[in-house]
Amino acid sequence: MGKSADEKIMGMDALKGRWILVVLGMIINLCLGTIYSWSVFVAPLTTYFTTQLGQVVNANEILLPFSVFLAFFAIAMPFTGKYIEKYGPRNMVIMGGLLTGLGWLLSSFAISVQWLYIFYGVIAGAGVGIAYGVPVAVASRWFPDKRGLAVGLTLLGFGFSALITANIAGYLIASAGVMNTFRVFGIAFILLTVLLALPLRFPKTGWTPAGWTPTPPEPGQDALCELMREDMVRTRSFYALWVCYFIGCLAGLMAIGISKPLGVEVGVEATLATTLVGVFAVFNGFGRPVFGFLTDRVTPRNTAVLSFILITLASLLIMVIPSVTVYILAFAILWGCLGGWLAIAPTTCGSYFGNLDYPRNYGLLFLAYGAGGIVGPQLAGFIKTSTGSYLGVFPYVLVLAIIGLILAFTLLRPPQPVKTG
Repeated sequence: MGKSADEKIMGMDALKGRWILVVLGMIINLCLGTIYSWSVFVAPLTTYFTTQLGQVVNANEILLPFSVFLAFFAIAMPFTGKYIEKYGPRNMVIMGGLLTGLGWLLSSFAISVQWLYIFYGVIAGAGVGIAYGVPVAVASRWFPDKRGLAVGLTLLGFGFSALITANIAGYLIASAGVMNTFRVFGIAFILLTVLLALPLRFPKTGWTPAGWTPTPPEPGQDALCELMREDMVRTRSFYALWVCYFIGCLAGLMAIGISKPLGVEVGVEATLATTLVGVFAVFNGFGRPVFGFLTDRVTPRNTAVLSFILITLASLLIMVIPSVTVYILAFAILWGCLGGWLAIAPTTCGSYFGNLDYPRNYGLLFLAYGAGGIVGPQLAGFIKTSTGSYLGVFPYVLVLAIIGLILAFTLLRPPQPVKTG
């Protein structure tokens, strides 16, 4: 095994320098996570297309770029995983960052909302899908001893992005207009991601932190595996993790989509409801390192069980006592658990299936996020249309959380070693 002294990062010993890579990954994800600020653009874009271009645009058309973005974000992940190994993390982040920035830049020239589907949804969404998994893979390789914490901190930027970029976007839209805001963001993302990507790299094969040895499996537990994607999909552990990830993301992304309207529905003043979305984003951000740390310390299975218990309690509370106080508590938990699953899943992927084919493995697992992002908001919209209230969502979330809890407790374990050949 290599030693930490064998590796240098930006002139520093790897044990210290690797934390710089986490900070760089955090800032990269802050740029990529601007998707969560889309609601800030909805009203200004509607006004722009209506008054400046004389087009009739409805709410669904303005919201569709967000859905297209999430779809291509999730789809691009598994298809680009293998290229991270081939071209290296630096080049993949640069490629993804250039595409993301280009999508934002082109969006500033959109002459109809349909062009936003292509420029913002397809191009920028695919760019984020290409770049998003790279800092996660880098953190996972450099931190076999603190994988959950490092991955969670790397993803902290994505969770906090709505809090920071929404305020920047709001200021720019008011002072320079919505299309100029797209332009400024596009240029900034290109410059920032290219510069921040330059130090990114994987450690040399065989490198481990000095003085660290893998934790031996507990009695009766299988040793951890190094699996290629083709072998991973033959394990029960993969499907258990995929379904748990899907349920966690469905509950969280649904909460993100209905936070403001449900808040108003239970009696929160509209301005306060908007402010609370920023507060919930803090819980979403901190959920990543907190649950990542717990995944390291108390095993992925126990951390997953904890998250589903919290989702169950939050759903039950808002169903039984739909008050302002309970709403704030419940949605802080739901946003926090979504952030938690975005750390639990990648950490567990590395812990259960190893680093050998990590980018492709996690890319396939990440499709659960995309599926949750499509099913959750659609379910919420259907229930709102059918019942007239978003509160009808939570019995479904409650049942799904209980299913997730049972799956996590019974099936979420390290896989049996797979024989190949």
